[in-house]
Amino acid sequence: MSVKIRLARHGRKQHAYYHIVVANSRSPRDGRFIERIGSYNPNSNPATIDLDFDKAIAWLNTGAQPTDTCRTILSHKGVMMKKHLLEGVKKGAFDLAEADKRFDAWMKEKENAIQAKKDGLTAGFNEDMKKRLIAETKVNEARLADIAKKNAAAAAAAMVKPVKEAEAETEAEVAEPTEEA
Repeated sequence: MSVKIRLARHGRKQHAYYHIVVANSRSPRDGRFIERIGSYNPNSNPATIDLDFDKAIAWLNTGAQPTDTCRTILSHKGVMMKKHLLEGVKKGAFDLAEADKRFDAWMKEKENAIQAKKDGLTAGFNEDMKKRLIAETKVNEARLADIAKKNAAAAAAAMVKPVKEAEAETEAEVAEPTEEA
């Protein structure tokens, strides 16, 4: 009987998340499993992975075979690297302290890369928001300029009417004395 480390799909349509489970290879994808060792949410950016590191290593050491996607997830979290280093310790290539030192250095590199990606996403988002704000400001300024022009035209028209009425009254007053005389 073969044991696999694989993903079990959960969530709603078009918004799936996965449980990382250890299961018999003959059981259905979302069916019976031996143990749940983590979860994977590809909907967030970067993807969120929650994994019980020690259980994953224990299952790999007992012979569980990860599927391709799970192998990628385990590699991303460092489980495969730790297993590789522990194999080196078993063979006598180096001691456990050296393996831990190498693993810590690898994890620091990985964390720096992940943090750089998060910073890049944040910077990109902030830059996009600045561009949107500038574009919105230009649109608002153009709108305010159009409103000011319309108000100025209306004010000029309002000023022209009293002047024309005053001229008409003046003409009428000038015309009236000549008619009376």
